[in-house]
Amino acid sequence: MTQFNMYEAKTNLSKITKMLENREEEVVLISRNGKPILQVTLYKNNDRANLLGCAKGMFEIPEDFDDIDISKDFEEEIFPE
Repeated sequence: MTQFNMYEAKTNLSKITKMLENREEEVVLISRNGKPILQVTLYKNNDRANLLGCAKGMFEIPEDFDDIDISKDFEEEIFPE
């Protein structure tokens, strides 16, 4: 567990964030006059590793997806007279 004083925490906020994101630390304490006053942790739902493929199995792409002809949708005038 790493501890920063208030000034160091303000100066190194990006460093503290990166330490937590990289799982180098689970908890970072911020102190005032040597006494811990804040406990900083990574937000629990901030797991970016699970974003890729998160919709897997929720829908299926039809077999004929590439065969659909959408050119007829572009033949009509946008603003008919």
